Parts: sequence; structure tokens; C-alpha cells
Amino acid sequence: MTAPADDWAQEAEQQILEQAIRLAPKFGWTWRMAKAAGRACGFSEGETELLVPHGPADLAALFSRRHDARAMVALRDVDPDALKIRERIRRAVEARLDAAAADESATRRWAGWLALPPNLHLGGKLAWESADVLWRWAGDVATDENHYSKRAILAGILSSALAIRMAQGRAAALVYVDRRIEDVMRFEKWKATTRLRPGDLVSGIAHTLGRMRYRTAPAGQPDLSDVP
Repeated sequence: MTAPADDWAQEAEQQILEQAIRLAPKFGWTWRMAKAAGRACGFSEGETELLVPHGPADLAALFSRRHDARAMVALRDVDPDALKIRERIRRAVEARLDAAAADESATRRWAGWLALPPNLHLGGKLAWESADVLWRWAGDVATDENHYSKRAILAGILSSALAIRMAQGRAAALVYVDRRIEDVMRFEKWKATTRLRPGDLVSGIAHTLGRMRYRTAPAGQPDLSDVP
């Protein structure tokens, strides 16, 4: 059973996150925003730092995981076993994009903050987490290298699709997703012709987050969504 103190901390984190979503469009995804969100919840600065010791980084992770959870709620009445695997992935990605777009203004600030060089590792980690959530919903049980290649590809697709959703709208993002689903389905061929290094995932996420922040990719950054 979860301890009452843990329950309180989790509820308090979510309260701060709610205020952060409201304040991010004005203050950006910053420590200033995190402290203002804590004050709006009635917490002292010390209490806020105790709850979210890494400030915007902790809130960025909570924000992404909230969207993961929201996507799972949207999918709870969908039976993945009744769908072909490509249809499962399409439905899952669509739900995840809709979840993020529901907080569009805050999502833009979140993506811009993750595009900064010190935050690229966190951006890659969160994209990987989201891809893992979606693959698990889709019924993936692979434990070999397939586990990693599937998630690496889908993380790149999610990041690029979200950038397109923010810049061009839902329809354009879903056209892109439909086009890239084939890459996920052909991951065995992709593995045979490509060597994915750990840094490649972070570089690909940097590219797509950079597009969301600056409407263009940082020079020299590869895009994982373009891996054949």
C-alpha cells in the first residue's frame, strides 16, 4: 500500500504541474515558472524545491508522463488484439499526439526547453518512455534487441510527428505518421542496414525538438524519423 506521505507528495506534484501548465506560456519552462507554480499552490519556495528538486526538469517529466497516461485513457476502450499491428501503432501515436496537443501552449514551451543542449538527454529519455508505453499497449513483448530498435524508431516518429502537429496541424501530423508506420513495421530490415548508437536517439530528438523551438533543425543534427 502506498504510504500517506507518498500520496500527498504525488498529489502536490500534480497540483504544481497544473499551475505550471497554466503559467508556462507566460514564463516559459523555467525555474521561475516552477517557483511561481508552487506559490500558486500555496507552497513555500522550500516546499516547492522539496517536491520538485530539479524544478523544470521534474515538471517536464511529469508533463510527459501525464500525456502518456492521458493517451492510455483514450485507448482504454480500444482492443489492440482486434487490430493489425500497424493499426495499433497508428491509434496509439494518434492518442499520444492528441494528449500533448490538449496542452498546446505549454507543450510548445516544454519542447523549446527540451531543445536546449543541457536538456537533450532528458528529451531523449522521455521520448523513449513514451514509445515504450505505446509499444506495451500494442502488445509488444520483445526482450531482445528488437525491444530497443522498435522504441528507438517510434521515439523518433513521435518527436517528429509532434513537431508537425504543432506547426501544421493534426491532419498533416497523421499523414506523416501513416507514411512512417512502414518504417516501424520494417524494423528488421532497418536493423540489418543501420547501426543505431546510443547518441543517435538523442541527436534525432534534438533535431525534432529544435524544429519545434526554432521552426528549423539545428545544423548537423540527424533526424531519426528519416532512418529507412
